[in-house]
Amino acid sequence: MQPNVGGIDRVLRIVLGLAIIGWGIYAQSWWGLLGVPLLFSGLTGQCFAYKLFGISTCKVK
Repeated sequence: MQPNVGGIDRVLRIVLGLAIIGWGIYAQSWWGLLGVPLLFSGLTGQCFAYKLFGISTCKVK
């Protein structure tokens, strides 16, 4: 599959995903699991929601 998540978007997803996961671990809350999809989409460069709506922030076609 082609990536649809570009540079700054990827970095923000990775940082935010790690922050949410870290907060979940610190707070001992399962809400930290919400950071996993963000981290995954940032690392792989693919976002299901973007694909669903036909959005792409990646410059490579």
